[in-house]
Amino acid sequence: MVEILQNLGAGLWQALSPLNLILLFIGLIAGLIVGVLPGLTLVMGVVLLLPFTYPMATTQAIVLLTAVYLAGTYGGAFTSILFKIPGEPIHVPLLWEGYPMARRGEAAQALGWTLFAALGGGLFSWLLMVLISQPFARVALSFSTPEYFAIVFLGLTSVVVLGTGSVQRAVVSLLLGLLVATVGVDDVYGAERFAFGSPLLRNGIDYLTVMVGAYAVAEVLARLEEGFSSATLQKVGGVKTALPTLGQMRRVLSTFFRSSIIGAIIGAVPGAGATVASFVSYGVEKQYGKRRKEMGKGVPEGIVASQGAATASVGGALIPLLTLGIPGSGATAVILGAFLLHGVQPGPQVFQTSLDSIYTIYASVLVGLFLMSLIGYLAVKPLVRVMDFPEAVTSAFIMVLCFIGAFTIRNNITDVWMMVGFGVIGYIMERYNYPVAPLVLGTILGPLAERAFMTTMISYANDWTVFFRRPVSGVVMVIAIIGLLYTLLSPWLQKRKESPLLNKNC
Repeated sequence: MVEILQNLGAGLWQALSPLNLILLFIGLIAGLIVGVLPGLTLVMGVVLLLPFTYPMATTQAIVLLTAVYLAGTYGGAFTSILFKIPGEPIHVPLLWEGYPMARRGEAAQALGWTLFAALGGGLFSWLLMVLISQPFARVALSFSTPEYFAIVFLGLTSVVVLGTGSVQRAVVSLLLGLLVATVGVDDVYGAERFAFGSPLLRNGIDYLTVMVGAYAVAEVLARLEEGFSSATLQKVGGVKTALPTLGQMRRVLSTFFRSSIIGAIIGAVPGAGATVASFVSYGVEKQYGKRRKEMGKGVPEGIVASQGAATASVGGALIPLLTLGIPGSGATAVILGAFLLHGVQPGPQVFQTSLDSIYTIYASVLVGLFLMSLIGYLAVKPLVRVMDFPEAVTSAFIMVLCFIGAFTIRNNITDVWMMVGFGVIGYIMERYNYPVAPLVLGTILGPLAERAFMTTMISYANDWTVFFRRPVSGVVMVIAIIGLLYTLLSPWLQKRKESPLLNKNC
């Protein structure tokens, strides 16, 4: 422990050097901007800054890119909560709780809970990264495609609890999302599906067009139908950042630790990433949390569950990258490329040859967490003031952002029309009480589930029992199935429990 503290002290001294501090600040600002703008993904933000790292030293390059990665998991919270625009799929579960709070005039409180969850989840995973990185990465190394599928399946089964109404309608919405995800060329066999001869459809329907359209455009259409005359937003421009009190934090400690553990574990699973962590953590909270029946109506537990897991996944994803050279997410895959561009192969040998660089990266993540929180704290007030504008003005601004974001995905106007189309679909679904969340969930997680399932079937001669015979995947699959059956059978069990009372009263 003394050696770790000494190494951290030396790394902190390097991280606070003027050049590293400037790069850290630039990376955090870039990550927040990437998170806010729909159409610019977190991975895209890291990729865009990668060419600027060519003339830098290895440590400086990794500090910059890691800062973008860290802040990107938090930046989309502002638009998700205030405008129902998730800049990243990471923040889709966040808006399910944050946006209803904003509609009640509690935007500052929602952003305060988000800041608390981001800082706390990041610190938790940072401690894991520093203390148990090598044994933790060794466990993740044993994971294969059955484990990947089991984790994604757990996220998909949460669809039955994400829908606030009928389970059947939630399943229909999920199946529609999975259908949208199949459009394009199959990753495993290369077969063309539902492309109808269109070169654009052959490349698939990007989840960003579905996500932005079904949420942001659909919301604007719904508000337009009402003539922007429904309950007005509370004027919150003069409200300071409403950080939760110690008593309020104490009440969500179980949610915080549960989400942080889930985020760190899933982040360390190669290929899973912050999106899966956010969805799975929110689904677990919806099924087993103390306030599970209130989820979806704007409760802090939902915000802490999704944002805490998302930020905690950063430290988790860096564990296998630094210790074994295995990227835990798309962003860390780009960071791995930065290592290789500078002639460094991450792995166990790095802790012997470049121990100072490793601890400088550790220290920069710690400093970055506090800097990110400070920037987020100061940015809340000016962002919340935007809600003072007339809703028609903000809706027009939102549509402009949506159009720009959709066009920048592939620089094709067809994506813009697709986004509008999914906006209409989302509006119709909301109008007839079909939940939109399962549609987006299926679109995002569908390709991951299909790829893991098909690869497993090829590797294990179409033996589906492998998902239950392997210890880790078996436990996750059993948990997912139990949660699914419990949710499906709960109404029937409740009616059975109440029927004797009804008969007795009769």
